[in-house]
Amino acid sequence: MKTKKQTLNRFSRPRLSTLTLALPCTLFGVVMTGAAYAQQAVAEPASSQLSESNRTLPTVTVKAPTEKETATSPVTGFVAKRSATGTKTDTPIIETPQSISVIGRDEIDARGALTLEETVRYTPGVTVNFFGVDNRGYEFLKLRGFDSGSASYRDGLSQASFSDVIGLTETYGLERVEVLRGPSSMIFGQGDAGGIINRTSKLPTGDALREVEVQYGSFDRKQLGFDVGDRVNDDGSLAFRVVGLGLKSNSNNAQYPNGDELKNERFYLAPSLRWRPTAATSFTVLAEVLKNKSADDIWYLADPDGKRTNLNEGDQNYSQLKQKQTSIGYQLEHQFNEAWTLKQNFRRTQTDNDKHHIYSDWEADGRTLARTAVLDQNRLNQTLLDTHMQGKLNLGITQHTVLLGVDWNHVKGSNSQRTGSAPSLDLLEPVYRVSIPEPTDLGTDYIQTTRQIGIYAQDQIKIDQRWVVTLGGRQDRVTTATDDRFNATNSSQSDGVFSGRAGLTYLVGNGWAPYVSYAESFLPNSGVDANNQAFKPSQGKQVEVGLKYQPEGSNALFTAAVFDLNKTNVVTYDNNTGDARQIGKQRSRGFELEAKAELMRGLSATAAYTWLDMKVLKSADATEVGKTPIQVPKQMASVWLDYAMGGGFGLGGGVRYVGSTWNDSTNTSAQPSFTLVDAALRYDQGPWRFALNASNLFNKQYVSSRAYGLYLLGAERSVVFSAKYRW
Repeated sequence: MKTKKQTLNRFSRPRLSTLTLALPCTLFGVVMTGAAYAQQAVAEPASSQLSESNRTLPTVTVKAPTEKETATSPVTGFVAKRSATGTKTDTPIIETPQSISVIGRDEIDARGALTLEETVRYTPGVTVNFFGVDNRGYEFLKLRGFDSGSASYRDGLSQASFSDVIGLTETYGLERVEVLRGPSSMIFGQGDAGGIINRTSKLPTGDALREVEVQYGSFDRKQLGFDVGDRVNDDGSLAFRVVGLGLKSNSNNAQYPNGDELKNERFYLAPSLRWRPTAATSFTVLAEVLKNKSADDIWYLADPDGKRTNLNEGDQNYSQLKQKQTSIGYQLEHQFNEAWTLKQNFRRTQTDNDKHHIYSDWEADGRTLARTAVLDQNRLNQTLLDTHMQGKLNLGITQHTVLLGVDWNHVKGSNSQRTGSAPSLDLLEPVYRVSIPEPTDLGTDYIQTTRQIGIYAQDQIKIDQRWVVTLGGRQDRVTTATDDRFNATNSSQSDGVFSGRAGLTYLVGNGWAPYVSYAESFLPNSGVDANNQAFKPSQGKQVEVGLKYQPEGSNALFTAAVFDLNKTNVVTYDNNTGDARQIGKQRSRGFELEAKAELMRGLSATAAYTWLDMKVLKSADATEVGKTPIQVPKQMASVWLDYAMGGGFGLGGGVRYVGSTWNDSTNTSAQPSFTLVDAALRYDQGPWRFALNASNLFNKQYVSSRAYGLYLLGAERSVVFSAKYRW
């Protein structure tokens, strides 16, 4: 049976930006701060001598360069103050009229997050792991209740998915992860209504970075990683960075009835090189290679009566997934003058996916599982180019940040599927490690090409340093062509869509910033309805009202948002005839709270709460109208505390609550809520950092979902020890 596949503090190193020169120097009765003293010292030649009655003072040079936080720089601690994900410009988060959360490297390391899902699971509005444990690296996420298949972004450029090809993420290669909730098509083009997740890569900084980390943990996890970078020449105009990783592990909470483990292997390498010929120009080339090999047989079946079995429908000799993804791109930035800056981002990606898996169904006797061997071979090529000009203009009491851009996205995917016979499986006496022939019967063979070009404009207008008006519009043209080589047919579809956004923020003072915004999204749909009419793009429209608070003089950010989000033109299927009809409408309504703060010296905290009311308002399937979509919890809450105790010791702990969810579209079967506890302990000594991180500390046994006739088990307790050395 085919199932749905959509799918602290960092170990310290000196950072000049945080250096405060507090050493006053008294010379001849004059007290000067470090900066003033540096100017005085540099101004006097070394040979300057005082009179015989005075002592000769040596020249002292004090360097205090300021490294301000930017939208892509590392986040110190838990609290980021700037982001470009919401606007494509370097904007304070409190001036962005939409909900956005930033998880920096320090927080990732403090919580010991090993995957993207673990990275964002303390974030409001984000549902993770609703398909249970998945060792393959697939990311099953929902944003405000909507699937995130089109929500994947890397360095501001989309990562397309196709058939069973879903871009994999190695979190060790990331500097920060940003979650923008709600429609985002005005900024990024096509995408679903729930929002996007943007991953920011580790890139050269010009500083000496030398790190090696080893990990060992539950389920025989063994990992070795390194992160090395430095300047190439004396003036720092050339700098490099190389991030690499090797991993072997077993799957959490999944094995065959005979005790055989489901294994996973990964290789990752990400080199990058930055060239700054002048202070106004920067050109960075970045590449990535990721190879992943894993068992594909990860879920337990339910029997014909809906009861859990210990059966995997595949076989360890056959069921496996191999994926290789490579990419190369560049980031160009040139500042013409104080007002205008050009930015251009480019990336070319190729992903090959080889998936051996099993389709199955129960025979009439209730104990025999009939199986079919399946081989899916996919290739995805994606080329993207985003070019925009940013201008800063002053007109009277108004300050404008203008953005004018065009982006282009070309995706070509190919899929072939072959099927073959496989031995049946007896529920009462299952036999594994059997021979399954390579499938040979071709049943699917097609190529699909999607081209998108978008032109966009945005103006962020600050009026009298109090009001911030954000206005933007974008026009996209998306063309999809399908060459069905198996059936010898061709089809094409072209859609033009306008997306807008408007926001108003009021800077009250003392860090308070209420806002209101309206945003739109669109997502193309391929195929035709029962009348052979091509599907139109689905569209999302959201109204959001919120409040952001960043107390002056503190390291904290508090946000609250209320939203009403509607998605129309949803493709639905008649529950009697099976005909496809594009009449669906879904509504997501709720509110979110998030707090990130340094509560006191050494004590950092993050907390989140989500209340979500999601309904199907219209559908060709009458049985789901008025119901909540499956696997969408009504409430979620989390809190994490991290305390640096002194003497190099630190500890942290968190609690995650996920409310009950429905297992079926008619809302007749529900999965209970669950609460999980995580913990962390670390010790920093000189160049060494030792850490012990535990997920699901008390080993709570729970089921994430029972959708699609499967038992999707939650993760068991996982404990990982890591040792990191920097020099």
